[in-house]
Amino acid sequence: MIIIILVIGTEVNTVQAANQTASYNYSFWGESVHAPAAYYPTRLVDGEGLGVGMLNSPTDFHVSEDNMIYMLDTGNDRIVVLDEEFQLVETIQSFDKEGELETFSNPRGLFVTMENDIFIADTDNRRVVHLDEDLNLVKIIDDPQSELINENFVFQPLNVVVDNANRVYVMADGVFDGFMEFNVDGYFTTFIGANRVQVDPIEYLWKRFATREQRSQMLMFVPTEFTSMDINEDGFIYATNGDGSDDAIKKLNSRGDDILRREGYFNPIGDVRYTTAVGPSRLIDIDVTDSEIYSVLDARRGRIFTYNGDGHLMYVFGGIGNQLGEFHTPVAIERLGDDFLVLDRELGEITVFETTEYGRTLNEAVRSYERGDEESAFELYQEAVHMNANLEFAYAGIGKALLRKEEFNDAMHNFEQSLDQANYSKAFLLYRNEILRDYFSIIMTGIMVLAVLLVFLRIYLKKIRRKRVASI
Repeated sequence: MIIIILVIGTEVNTVQAANQTASYNYSFWGESVHAPAAYYPTRLVDGEGLGVGMLNSPTDFHVSEDNMIYMLDTGNDRIVVLDEEFQLVETIQSFDKEGELETFSNPRGLFVTMENDIFIADTDNRRVVHLDEDLNLVKIIDDPQSELINENFVFQPLNVVVDNANRVYVMADGVFDGFMEFNVDGYFTTFIGANRVQVDPIEYLWKRFATREQRSQMLMFVPTEFTSMDINEDGFIYATNGDGSDDAIKKLNSRGDDILRREGYFNPIGDVRYTTAVGPSRLIDIDVTDSEIYSVLDARRGRIFTYNGDGHLMYVFGGIGNQLGEFHTPVAIERLGDDFLVLDRELGEITVFETTEYGRTLNEAVRSYERGDEESAFELYQEAVHMNANLEFAYAGIGKALLRKEEFNDAMHNFEQSLDQANYSKAFLLYRNEILRDYFSIIMTGIMVLAVLLVFLRIYLKKIRRKRVASI
């Protein structure tokens, strides 16, 4: 039933969500429903305001643990560093390599570790540059060698993240085998997390009957490339592939297995309903924060979609346009505390978004549940529902909080409200067991009394029968 509704909504209907920039969410039935704004735009930050001249096609930025903002001004081959008040700290345009100054060429991605080491995907120089906190060169990763790599491969890194063990993961141009993993010394070890091959059944059937010449002109069945990556504090890589598939967002463990939970009404894919002319969301950046909350950027509509760890859509904001809070060519998103930063490549500016009361309440509800504070989660989800009656998944959050508090009957009611069949069944079984446990002694006593009565009744009936026989 749900799949049928999705197909109809995708191919035929021009829904409000496809044409509006106002906040919305999706119901269990795939309908776009109104939602209060979770974020609102407050300011723009550009190069001229910072005193560094116009930014030229910035492509990436990163907020460090100490809330420093490292922005990659790609067209100017430099890194602009800001503090949390958006004041200029420094610009990084070169580094010393064995006594000579080296510069960057079309750098496309960067990452800053907890120790403030900087990793730069120096794309046109075909290397990843690792600088320490004082901007001293630590190492350069280039020209990876392995039997797993084609001898004609040209290393052009586009993005980079680093885990707590100092393993480096690189998203490289033209690589369909997943992310490239490098050890602490900078040597290539393996590929992880390759996307599944997307096969069109009609095209596959056509290839079966096509001639060799016709097949040579057709597209190969190859996995899609990733479009972005981020890593959380536990070392799990979150990634997007932007191809509109049901697994357009992934959470990869150390073996490259996708362990993302998809327990929401729909898989995390951006917009569920859209017009055929525009097509599905193209996810080009991902940002993961605490409590398994993650956000993705849709390049087609300029929208930011945020999900909780179970895959429920929390809120949507942004859009393409000329007003504050809308973008021309958004390319990257980051969080600064609970604020959102969106980088626009064409306009060369950062839009800053702050939370509304609704956004803060929903964020804290999810965080409270994840850290096991059921009382706070229950109260905060209740507040969120009062502000947005259309937020169906909040009832599931309330139900889960009640489930942990062992209030199974009330949990069942809330799971029924959210149409969460799996958790409703779980709550029902626990509630049934609770009833049986509470009334076990009474039930067993009743059974024993009934058994004794049946025995005496049987004896009594036998005596009556004997008297009747004797009288005959």
